[in-house]
Amino acid sequence: MVPGRVVRWLEDWMPVLKVLAVLWLVLALLMVVPLVVLLFEQDPDARAFALSILIVLSASLFSLWACWRMPVELKTQQMFVLTSLSWVTISGFASLPLVLGAPQLSLTNAVFESVSAITTTGSTILVGIENLSDGLKLWRGLMQWLGGIGIIVMGIAILPFLKVGGMRLFQTESSDWSDKVMPRTGGIAKATLSVYTVGTLGATLAYWLGGMLPLDAIVHAMSSVSTGGFANSDASFGAYSDQPQLLWMATFFMLCGALPFVLFIRSLRGSPLALWRDEQVRGLIVMLVLVVGAITLYRIWRGEVPFTSLTHTAFNVVSVVTTTGYASDDYTLWGPFATMAFFYLTFVGGCSGSTSGGMKIFRFQVAIKMLISQLRFLIHTQGVFVSRYNGMPLTDEVTRGVVAFSLFFFLTIAGLALALALLGLDLVTALTGAMTAVTNVGPGMGDIIGPSGNFAPLPDSAKWLLCVGMLMGRLEILTVLVLLTPMFWRK
Repeated sequence: MVPGRVVRWLEDWMPVLKVLAVLWLVLALLMVVPLVVLLFEQDPDARAFALSILIVLSASLFSLWACWRMPVELKTQQMFVLTSLSWVTISGFASLPLVLGAPQLSLTNAVFESVSAITTTGSTILVGIENLSDGLKLWRGLMQWLGGIGIIVMGIAILPFLKVGGMRLFQTESSDWSDKVMPRTGGIAKATLSVYTVGTLGATLAYWLGGMLPLDAIVHAMSSVSTGGFANSDASFGAYSDQPQLLWMATFFMLCGALPFVLFIRSLRGSPLALWRDEQVRGLIVMLVLVVGAITLYRIWRGEVPFTSLTHTAFNVVSVVTTTGYASDDYTLWGPFATMAFFYLTFVGGCSGSTSGGMKIFRFQVAIKMLISQLRFLIHTQGVFVSRYNGMPLTDEVTRGVVAFSLFFFLTIAGLALALALLGLDLVTALTGAMTAVTNVGPGMGDIIGPSGNFAPLPDSAKWLLCVGMLMGRLEILTVLVLLTPMFWRK
């Protein structure tokens, strides 16, 4: 006889395993794409992908067989666990081709690379990316593409439901729209995937017509729309620094990836101004115009060429703000004002419901509204002031979420930076490494992990800490922290 406690435990967590198994199956199917390319080219890396597919497929099918009769009705507690485990397990399985393939990376380096890809952070430990097989280059892009669509779905459907970090602000709007246009959440997911796919195909075609080789166009399209930042060269997008048309194309597609995908669907379904009417979209675009203008004028004042300055400034500012992490130039050499500006921009992030990371622009906007409301209250102590965002009142639940997230966001960066310093990393590397991991930007600052550097020289212990930081940043921090509280595990 199976003890009753074990039966209840299985009933609680088998549905989570069943969903994970489906996600692993999708991962295995994606691995088939680079496998076919490698088989066509008769590349030895095909064996590594075949073995990886076998391992992931076996784990998926066995789990589905074990959980087949279990209904998938997830409660809030299960949703928190599923959200975290999905990113952790997929990152682990996705690292297999990097261990078994030609790079033959150590477990630490392979997991770091896959976590960076799945979380669309864009930090890399690989050197000599140009020499990788076409299959591995494609796999790096596919991992980021998969992570990007997963982030969108999580941002639209899961995090608002879990009331994480002020994301509740967008649940009413999304639900109201979905009831009118699509009766089921699955409809939103399918429409989002369609927009995401069409955007990727459009970026691929644009890059190819702009002068990229077909494989480069595909990989850069996937990493641009997913705001991931992996490139097929050690120089990142700097390999195309002398082709301004490609830099402007990438700027456009990175910005698109940082906008709410639900609003793209609205625009296509009869509301062409839906994007501009959204307060966070307007705030993001206005901020980008002001920052790009200021840094460009600063560079021109320093004696640099106007059009070249504008092109590279726009590209790198959008890359950092959208947390893509491409670099066309080492912007830390543009002068102290530009360097400090990029340090601040690392925290910003794009819009909610997009592929970008960071704090998200809406939290800064909510914080400003809270500040204005508090200043009014100090002047008119008997007054009642209602702050609104996109026409909706800011509830106590939303403001608590924003404040809590912001506090733990900076505490996470501070704690991670302290731990990295304890391992012997210098101040700039420790601080910006922690910052770029939690914000999912990619490059840090300094000679080691700066825009022209690499994370390979860091000790293994530092890479594992950065993996934790990347996952926490991608999962909005509170989603992970709640799992560490004893009250979460009590019935």
